Amino acid sequence: MNRHQATAADESMMLSTQDVARLMQCSDRHVTNLRREGRMPPPVKLGTLVRWPRKVIEDWIAAGCPTASDAVRPPRSGPDDRQVA
Repeated sequence: MNRHQATAADESMMLSTQDVARLMQCSDRHVTNLRREGRMPPPVKLGTLVRWPRKVIEDWIAAGCPTASDAVRPPRSGPDDRQVA
């Protein structure tokens, strides 16, 4: 990748798996595993392409990379939380 391509990738609005891996300083495989396990924000799928809005990933990283399923789902109520009539 030449300098112009690197700058373009740094400025893009939508990030590929490779772009997210560079931001997180990890491997592409790790990002893929996080996505498949639901441990990161869901991507936007464009046909077979997987992309994330840059702002979503930057906010997620700034928040400490919380599990996406924890952030989206309300807490489950246990059997003790039910009211008996």
